[in-house]
Amino acid sequence: MQTHPPNLIPSRLAKRSHYDHETICSILDEALFCTISYSVDNRPFSIPTSFVRYEDKIYIHGSVGSHFIREIEKGITVCISIMLTDELVVAKSAFSHSVNYRSVTIFSQAEKMEDIETKKAAFEWLTNKIVPNSWEYLRPMTESEVKKTTALAFSFEEAVAKTRSGMPNDEKEDLELPIWSGLIPIPTQRLAPVADEWSKNIPLPQHLI
Repeated sequence: MQTHPPNLIPSRLAKRSHYDHETICSILDEALFCTISYSVDNRPFSIPTSFVRYEDKIYIHGSVGSHFIREIEKGITVCISIMLTDELVVAKSAFSHSVNYRSVTIFSQAEKMEDIETKKAAFEWLTNKIVPNSWEYLRPMTESEVKKTTALAFSFEEAVAKTRSGMPNDEKEDLELPIWSGLIPIPTQRLAPVADEWSKNIPLPQHLI
């Protein structure tokens, strides 16, 4: 029987948990943002940020002067959470309403990227995730910009995914009630780009079409 660290065992609906690498990576690759939570002097902090997965680590970046970055780069344990919402689950009673979702929770410690080339690679991976195929199109980062930015990596060896899918789970005695129940899809989608005043006469690049 496979065992997992206590803080990765959900207190409810454990059957929705997944520990396999493929499920976890699929969620990490689709999500653009995560929330990193940590504690300093018994005070809780929770910061949303963009991230990218490359092989078996996820990477974030931030200013070298950021209080958030300077605290977690010390190697304290953080909790990283990611959630993708797919559908609102509308039941025949408010008690049975739910959400179809895919989430990942990670417990990890930051590894600071000291090598300049590794930092640049992490910035490229993240940039191309947020705006696919854009890195080569953009003005290259200067050495000064690279030095002013910290790149941190986190292993996700200690991670669990949790998901829900399907229709409402109404109580048996509610099924015949004349109340509508079902799913309301809430897809995340990218719409047409909108140029700023300096770019109105510049053709939209191919990677944004």
